[in-house]
Order: sequence, then structure tokens, then C-alpha cells
Amino acid sequence: MENIIFIGMPAVGKSTVGVVVAKRLGYQFMDTDLLIQEEEGNLLREIIEEKGIVGFLEIEDRVNARVEVHNTVISPGGSVVYCENAMKHYKEIGTVVYLMASYETINKRLKSAKNRGVVLRDGQTLKDLYDERVPLFERYADLTVCEDGLKLEDTIDKVIEALQSA
Repeated sequence: MENIIFIGMPAVGKSTVGVVVAKRLGYQFMDTDLLIQEEEGNLLREIIEEKGIVGFLEIEDRVNARVEVHNTVISPGGSVVYCENAMKHYKEIGTVVYLMASYETINKRLKSAKNRGVVLRDGQTLKDLYDERVPLFERYADLTVCEDGLKLEDTIDKVIEALQSA
């Protein structure tokens, strides 16, 4: 397993779980939202405000499709599943792990979607977004780890077990 790429809704813990999994496996860790912010010189929500959702997704696709790393846990933004080039690239360079959580769990954890730089179209609710993205997460996932009712440490253990038995 060369790289591990986490996908899932905002607030599933892609970065939090990713950092600890990377430490446990002796891997590097990369949060591609930070790469995007660095390249663009703006926060995600500012990029979305300035360039619109389509413009942001073009940037996200380009930045993620260019990631060239080895032995790295990669945490892209939840909207990366809309980015065909990026997802094709990730499937080629690693194992895609879907951190799955129910809508109820996400809704409880996520205080403000807009402030997190979540890609929501006008009038779109978090539930709409969840229903739209789940089939994409399922399509791209090599492994799925359900974290409903799990503590962080249990989720991390479950991810490592799934990776080792894959």
C-alpha cells in the first residue's frame, strides 16, 4: 500500500484520523485543503466566494491530481469526489478509504458548513449534500470504515485493521 487517501463528508475526521494513522504507520501526512490555500493565497471559503463553486472545484481537481508522494496519508476535502482527474489519480497511487458516518453523526459534529469551506450550492442543505456525495464516496472507495458510535481511537484502530487485512 503506497499511499492512503481518506474520503468522506466534512467532520468525519479525515485529517484527525489521518494524522494518527500516518504516525502509527510511519507515513507522512498531507492535507490538500492546506495545499490549495497555500497555492491560492486565500482560505477555502474566500476562494469559493471569489471563484464560485465551479472555479473552486477546478482548482481542487488540479491541485489534487498533481499530488506526487509516497508512503503518505492524504486527506483531501470532501468535495474531491466531484473531481474526476483527482480521483482517477488517487486510485492509481494508493488505497482510497471512505470514512463513513451517518447524516445524524455529521450534523451533530458540523457546526457551520460555510465557515469550514464546505461546497454548498445556494439553497442546498447539508442533508442534500450528504445524499449527493454518499454514492460518490461509495463508488471510489477501496475500503469503507463506518465510524458511527465509535470513539476516535476505535476509528483509528478499525482503519488500520482494514488496511492490514486488505
